[in-house]
Amino acid sequence: MFQILVVEDDVNVRKLMKAVLTQYGYKALLASDGIEALRMMESHHVDLILLDVMLPRMDGYDFTRTLRESDVDTPIMMITAKETPQDKRRGFLAGTDDYMVKPVDEEEMMLRVAALLRRSRIAADHRLQIGSTELNFNSLSINVNGKYESLPKKEFLLLFKLLSYPGRIFTRRQLMDDIWDMGSESDERTVDVHINRLRDRFRGSNDFKIQTVRGLGYKAVIPE
Repeated sequence: MFQILVVEDDVNVRKLMKAVLTQYGYKALLASDGIEALRMMESHHVDLILLDVMLPRMDGYDFTRTLRESDVDTPIMMITAKETPQDKRRGFLAGTDDYMVKPVDEEEMMLRVAALLRRSRIAADHRLQIGSTELNFNSLSINVNGKYESLPKKEFLLLFKLLSYPGRIFTRRQLMDDIWDMGSESDERTVDVHINRLRDRFRGSNDFKIQTVRGLGYKAVIPE
């Protein structure tokens, strides 16, 4: 069972979030401020943190920055009434993984929680399972129903990136910045070439498709 730490100074909000998390099958740990949360993390394994920003003693920004400066990569979702672009920018610069503005929609929050946990698992074991297709980041290989195939590095990284965020659109520029060196002389057409190679390799796959989003970029689609 995943353990989620709720850091919130409002006791009623803490109780409500615990009830929602329990309903979705998670175990909730509760802390009233950043100092208490840090102490709790010393004795409890935490898979994800739901964090208010306006807290006594240590606010959410300082708490997040403290974790990241200590190389703690536990996923963090800030949930706060602070809604200006400057507030969000400050949160992401501190190291949060997601940001929601109160009042939140419970279903959307839980969908985001599930997505963050999924990405965290992928990062931890460097494996990604999509239907009968398994991607192994360490060996740059793909296993489809017991048949292994090694891919060129750039092709593998492209596919791993797209399949890690199914349905999300990535521009060619984003993919270039993530996968090619900043000093690379390649242009964005290089992405198109690698995408076409991937499509040729996996043309018969029933597990995923790579779609072009006209005028924007690419996304991976997983059939329901």
